[in-house]
Amino acid sequence: MKTFNHINEERLFLNLSKSSEIGAIPGKGLRRLALSDEDKEMRDLLKAWCEQAGLTVRVDDFGNMYARRKGKKDLPPVVLGSHLDTQPAGGRFDGVLGVLLALEVVNTLNDHNIETDRPVEIINFTNEEGARFEPPMLGSGGIAGVFDKDYVYSRKDRDGHSFQKELQRIGYKGEKENRLGDFHSFVELHIEQGPVLEDENKQIGIVEGVQGISWMEVTVTGEADHAGPTPMHLRKDALMAAAEIMHHLEKVADTEVTVTIGKISASPDTVNCVPGEVYFTVDIRSTDDSLREEAVAEAKTLIREVCQKRQVDVETTELWETEKIDFDKGILDAIEESVEDLGYSSRKIVSGAGHDAKYINNIGPTAMIFLPSVNGKSHVPSELTLDEDIISGANVLYQTTLALAEE
Repeated sequence: MKTFNHINEERLFLNLSKSSEIGAIPGKGLRRLALSDEDKEMRDLLKAWCEQAGLTVRVDDFGNMYARRKGKKDLPPVVLGSHLDTQPAGGRFDGVLGVLLALEVVNTLNDHNIETDRPVEIINFTNEEGARFEPPMLGSGGIAGVFDKDYVYSRKDRDGHSFQKELQRIGYKGEKENRLGDFHSFVELHIEQGPVLEDENKQIGIVEGVQGISWMEVTVTGEADHAGPTPMHLRKDALMAAAEIMHHLEKVADTEVTVTIGKISASPDTVNCVPGEVYFTVDIRSTDDSLREEAVAEAKTLIREVCQKRQVDVETTELWETEKIDFDKGILDAIEESVEDLGYSSRKIVSGAGHDAKYINNIGPTAMIFLPSVNGKSHVPSELTLDEDIISGANVLYQTTLALAEE
């Protein structure tokens, strides 16, 4: 029978508790936007923890943090990690668990004086959420070549602060030569952010890939008028046109395609004015890229037809697009074997959300592990993954790392 070293639960939950204090908001949530003061405080704490564990810490020019544990041999490392930034009213687990459980893996290796053949490296990616600087996953996208440096540095938040200046302000603008180099494998542990694992009573999700995603921004322009003197039949109401579009866009969705209106703003934005301009975003996702592309085309046609009928102008811009990707079979097999050896229940699953692993998969073998989300909630203060599921995930990540880190 195999014997296993298990992680230190007390240490893990103490670290998670300390993380949950930085940027805490009511309802047990977190507001830790990328490159904010709270992000700096958490980064500083992670750096201290990594140095205490004997790791060598470095930072690249996108602000991605790396902490390396030497191996017995000079081989490409096994890389673990995720992100520490959150949504404006986010939870304590999204991304955070992927970094803190990676740290616990290294601490457990130290506890048992285990020398792995390959180095083990932890990564904290910058701006995964995209809540402050759009689009998301700028740090991982930068090192994967999806975005060039000028583009990343030029991103601005709603207050006009640029990514580059905020990176410098918090002291985490590192060097290009510190970027992720050749690696053997990358594993990102994350909460599911959906209800499937909980609904099927599974402890571990073995993530086979990530859905394709398309983002559009739509600006409908009509004519602003007074709400009283302007008869209904003479109006060019941008908001009514946008509302009709949104209502019909729901019909574009089906069992294999999701459609979401995430942001909306109207101008003049007063009680007694007919809105002259409305801006909103459309998020379309599918595990089948052809279905996603068909849905995008159908959405554009619908938008155009509604606006023509209502005699308003419209401008549609493709904001961001990523294709569906499949993860590395060898790493997935290692995860599955670890799950079976530990006796946990699992299912294979495709991620409906984008993650840093999606871009890292462009440059090397990659896979993900999912943990259940209570009620499927994420990006909200009530986001919750149970302690027993966190422990299961940490043990699977540890055993998987041991398997991958041997030559």
